[in-house]
Amino acid sequence: MNARDPNQPLLPDQARALGAYADEAWDQRIVPALVDYVAVPAKSPMFDADWAAHGHLDRVVRDAAAWVEGRRVPGLRLELLRLEGRTPVIFFELPASGRTADDSADTVLLYGHLDKQPEFNGWRRDLGPWTPKIEDGRLYGRGAADDGYAVYAAITALEALQREGLPHPRCVGLIESCEESGSYDLPVYIDALGARLGQVGLVVCLDSGAGSYDQLWLTTSLRGMASGTLKVEVLTEGVHSGDASGLVPSSFRILRHLLDRLEDSASGRLLPESFHCNIPGARVEQARAAADVLKDEVWKRFPWACGAEGQPVLPTTDDPVQALLNRTWRPTLSVTGAEGFPAMADAGNVLRPYTAFKLSLRLPPLVDGAQATAALKAMLEADAPYNAKVSFHANGSATGWNAPELSPWLERTLDSASQTHFGAPLGYIGQGGTIPLMSMLQRGFPRAQMMVCGVLGPKSNAHGPNEFLHIGYGKRLTAAVAQVITACP
Repeated sequence: MNARDPNQPLLPDQARALGAYADEAWDQRIVPALVDYVAVPAKSPMFDADWAAHGHLDRVVRDAAAWVEGRRVPGLRLELLRLEGRTPVIFFELPASGRTADDSADTVLLYGHLDKQPEFNGWRRDLGPWTPKIEDGRLYGRGAADDGYAVYAAITALEALQREGLPHPRCVGLIESCEESGSYDLPVYIDALGARLGQVGLVVCLDSGAGSYDQLWLTTSLRGMASGTLKVEVLTEGVHSGDASGLVPSSFRILRHLLDRLEDSASGRLLPESFHCNIPGARVEQARAAADVLKDEVWKRFPWACGAEGQPVLPTTDDPVQALLNRTWRPTLSVTGAEGFPAMADAGNVLRPYTAFKLSLRLPPLVDGAQATAALKAMLEADAPYNAKVSFHANGSATGWNAPELSPWLERTLDSASQTHFGAPLGYIGQGGTIPLMSMLQRGFPRAQMMVCGVLGPKSNAHGPNEFLHIGYGKRLTAAVAQVITACP
């Protein structure tokens, strides 16, 4: 193998060769593997309490591990880890290649996950969560884009470097199966792996999104989350609404009153100042730059049902800059589930005994998730109206993440990769979702640079119906990952 100075940019022919290899690998090997993966209902433990007995998580992890081992990448060693009572993890390591003795001993950590969100409803008639279908360059079905493709793309990027005789640092991979449940098993595995992770100098996380499919997008921040179930109980059993209403307070009204402590229902603004943070000036400027590129597509990308005929849809804001900041740097409340309501066909004139809502509170990147969850519980349970029985049971919290300042080599390489493989400059964008691992790694490896990217672009609809993976974007992203790894000093 010919050693190459990692500080020098790739030659155009070398960069194009990485792209050609990624194209071939996706068409011949990755897409077929992902078709099989989509068909397996490998729901995360939060959504499948009997996940161990059902065996779906074990299957997709075993399938991915077998695929990696079948590639026979020279020097690569893989282990399938399974701690007692924990979801399985794939760990692989590949020694540095083509580097001189003076090169840095830093390690590249490649991350992804294989667990999935539940089915949800509203799928197009010819689609389904576990029914893979390729149409117009998109692979439809649950999980391929979030985040089943990551392990396959990571290995392909390393293969591409070896195929072209390009140097790379030591690389390790960490592929979990608990991310959609908050990655609660991951810290245990990180502790168990200990020094085997090495001194991480670059994290490549392929579990994020893209502002469009026209350029490489680097994630600059992620929101945190506080979630749980708020339950209001008034009666031990349902009673005739005509007999009791006006005397027995509605559990729904009490719950609505409690939410008024948290949210201004007219504007959606979260009221407690502790749930907000100052937005760094650099992130505001990046939002302005992204808004100049995306314009109204920032909010038009969603499948709106509202808006009378001939009338425009009115989002919370139609200012693209504020729209980007709202979904990345401001706290928001969503009700994602409800209990205590009969089906419409079964809804008689009964005053229901209780109402329960599943709350998902997205937090700005700089707000501590555990502290916010504790504050949320105290706020909702204090001084219950009518002395109703009010409980908030948290089922997860995560602190968000704000990316460290980019090193010049990484900024330069990312932009070059975007220009080479997408024909457009690098874009910077915050994401509204949560990847618990990122704040963990930031604390554990404070010197590490972060390449957080993903295939979840417009209308890809992760977690919802008609979720898809944009195959062309996946190919180009894979080549970009290879280009960044070989440039890593």
